[in-house]
Amino acid sequence: MSDLLHELAQALPDLKGRLTAGSRLAEITWFRVGGPAEVLLTPADEADLAYALARIPRAVPVFALGLGSNLLVRDGGVSGVVVRLGRGFGQVETLDGNRLRAGTAVPDVKVARAAADAGISGLAFYRGIPGSIGGALRMNAGAHGRETKDTLVAARAVDRAGRVHVLSNADMGFTYRHCAVPDDWIFTEATYAGEPGDPEKILAEMNEVAEYREKNQPIKERTGGSTFKNPPGQSAWKLVDAAGMRGFRVGGAKVSEMHCNFLINDADATAEDVERLGETVRARVRATQGVTLEWEIIRLGEPLPGHAAGEALALETTA
Repeated sequence: MSDLLHELAQALPDLKGRLTAGSRLAEITWFRVGGPAEVLLTPADEADLAYALARIPRAVPVFALGLGSNLLVRDGGVSGVVVRLGRGFGQVETLDGNRLRAGTAVPDVKVARAAADAGISGLAFYRGIPGSIGGALRMNAGAHGRETKDTLVAARAVDRAGRVHVLSNADMGFTYRHCAVPDDWIFTEATYAGEPGDPEKILAEMNEVAEYREKNQPIKERTGGSTFKNPPGQSAWKLVDAAGMRGFRVGGAKVSEMHCNFLINDADATAEDVERLGETVRARVRATQGVTLEWEIIRLGEPLPGHAAGEALALETTA
C-alpha cells in the first residue's frame, strides 16, 4: 500500500467507492500509453465524490479522467489522485420540454442516441465526438458546426471543498474548446435542451456524422482525436500538411496519413514518442507557416526521471 493510499484510506473511512494504488492508465486511455496513477479514486455517486474531495488534503493534486479519448498520460505517471467516474454517473433520462439529463460518465454517442430515441433534435453532433459528457463540458466539445454551448442548459459540479454547484450555460464561460469553470471542479451531470424532431431524421443525421468520421478520420487506430486546436480562420490539419508532416514518424508514433491533425500509436509508442512527435509538428508548422499550434489534447503527469517534456522534445527536421 502506497503512503498516499494509506493516508486517504484513513481520511475517508466512509467512502462507498474504491481507492486503488498504481492503476495502469495506459489501459484506459485511447493512445494506450503512459504511466500509472498514484491513486485512482472511483466514487459511488455525487455525494460520495463530494465527501472525498472535502477530505483529500488540498496539497494533493486531483484530476478527473473521462474515457481517455483526448488525453496523453506521460510515461512517469500521475502523482496524486485521478478520479474516474463510473456507474453512479452513467445514467441518461429524458425530461419534459425536449430536455435530456445525463451523468458525466456517459459517452457522448449514448447521449446522441438517447436524444434521437426521444425525438429531440440538436444533439446529433455528439455522435462524432469520442468522449464522455464530462470532457464535453470541460472542452466545449463540438463537431459538424455545433458545440456543447449550443445545447447545454445547466451542469452540476463539485469543487475541491466538496461543495456542489449548479451552473447555467452562462456560468460555464464557454469559448472555443474551453470553459471557464475552475480546473479542479469535477462535473457530475449535464442537462440539455433541443427541439422536437423526427427520430428517423435524427438517426439519419447521426449516420451521416458516423460515415464522415469513418471516411475521414483514423477512428480504428490508437489515437487521441484531434491533436491541435484550429487557429482562428484556419485548419490545423492544413497547416500540418503544408509543413510536410503528413506521415512523419517519431519512434512508434506518426502523423496520420488519413488526417494530419491526428497522431497515432501504430508501433508500440511511448507517451514520449507521441509528445515528441506533436512538439516536432508544432515547431515545423511555426517555422514554415508562422503559426503556433495549440494542443487540444490534454497532457497529464510527469515524464520518466531525467526525461524532458513539452517544447524541449521537438526534433530538428527538414521535412
